[in-house]
Amino acid sequence: MNDLILIIEDEVATAEILSDYLRLDNFATHLLNDGLPAIAWVREHKPAMILLDLMLPGKSGLDICKEIRLFSSVPIIMITARVEEIDRLLGLELGADDYICKPYSPREVVARVKTVLRRVATLPNQMVTGLHLDESCYRATLNGHDLQLTAAEFRLFNYLATHPGRVYNRQQLLNNIYPDERALNDRAIDNFIKNVRRKISAVSKVSELIHSVYGVGYKFEGQE
Repeated sequence: MNDLILIIEDEVATAEILSDYLRLDNFATHLLNDGLPAIAWVREHKPAMILLDLMLPGKSGLDICKEIRLFSSVPIIMITARVEEIDRLLGLELGADDYICKPYSPREVVARVKTVLRRVATLPNQMVTGLHLDESCYRATLNGHDLQLTAAEFRLFNYLATHPGRVYNRQQLLNNIYPDERALNDRAIDNFIKNVRRKISAVSKVSELIHSVYGVGYKFEGQE
C-alpha cells in the first residue's frame, strides 16, 4: 500500500499540482482546503505524513500542529508564504519535522517528503530494545514492565524518544507537554525528567536514555 500523504492547503490549484507530483512518485494523497476537519481526519485515517499550510481558514496550521502532537508523532512538513524567522522557529518548536517556504518547486517538496519519511523509517532501529510506546493509551513499557508514566511524563518521553538525538530546550518540551500555554516555569521539565529516569531505573538496568545537554536541554539516545 502506498504511503498516504495528507495535504492541507487552501489554495486548491496549488494543492492539486502538489498532489499530482506526489502521485507520480507513487504516493497516495488526500486534500483538505480547510483547517477545521483536519484533526478528525488525521485521527481516522492515520496518514504517513502531513503537508500543512500555515495560513488556513477555520483553524491555523500552527494550531493544527499543536493538537496533532497531543496524540500523534506523524511527520509534519509546514508550508507557508510567511518567512519571518519567528514563524519558522515556532513551527519547528511545536513539533514540525521540516519547513518549506512559498514559492517552492513541487519537485523540492517531493524530495523533502522522501527525506523525512526515510528518517522516520529508521527510528525503530534507534529505539531501545524492549521499549514500547502506545500513544492511544499513554502507556510506556520497557522489557514488559509498565513505567507507570503520567500523561505529561508520557508526552515528554514519547516526544524525545521519537526524535532521537535531537536536542530540545526546556521551553520547547514544555510547549509540547502543555500546548495550551499554561503558565509554568520551564524548570518543571527537570522534575518530569527526574521522574521518568527514576521510573526507568526501577524496572531496568539500561543505560540512561534521556541525556542532559549542558546549557541547552535534553535529548533521547539509546544504548550504544
